[in-house]
Amino acid sequence: MDIEIIQPEGSLPIERAFAVSMTIKSFKGRRDVDVHLFRHCWDPEEEPAMDWDALLAASGMGEAEAASGSRRVVLESFTHDERDQIIAYLKEHYADRLKSVFSAPIPFPVPVGLTALSDIGEGKSIGFIHFERIPHFTLGFAVRGLYDLSQHRPIVELAGEETSAE
Repeated sequence: MDIEIIQPEGSLPIERAFAVSMTIKSFKGRRDVDVHLFRHCWDPEEEPAMDWDALLAASGMGEAEAASGSRRVVLESFTHDERDQIIAYLKEHYADRLKSVFSAPIPFPVPVGLTALSDIGEGKSIGFIHFERIPHFTLGFAVRGLYDLSQHRPIVELAGEETSAE
C-alpha cells in the first residue's frame, strides 16, 4: 500500500484542513476504486465558530446559502491528528486491500459554490462506505467514504463489453 501525504506549504488558517482518499484494489466488482473520506457529522457549534470571511474565496459569503456547500467542505475535512488516526487505522485493518492512501490540505481560500461530499445522493453507481457500521472502527469521530463505481473498470469484462460482477 502506497501512502502519500502532502504537507502544507505554509501555515493553514484552521486546523480542520486535510482531505483523505484511498484506492481499494477490488470493490463491488470494480478495480482500483477511489474513495473520498470525509466527516459526515460534527458538533453544531463548529460552524458558527469559524471565520468564514477568512476561509471562503468570496468575502461576505459566510452566511449566504450559496456558500453552504463550501462551508460543509471545510467541516467535512480532517484535522492533522484525525488524518493520522485514519491512516493508521487503514494500515492496520486494510493494508492488503488498499492500493494507496492519499492526503493533502484543502486549498484556502475555499471557492464558493462547491458541493459537499455529504450532499451527494446515493444512486446506481454512487454510494457511501459507512465506517461507523464496522465493528472494529473505534476512532471516536464520524467517517464515511464516497465512491462512484462508474468511474472504474469492472473486474470482469465479457466479449469486449464491460460488465460488473455486482
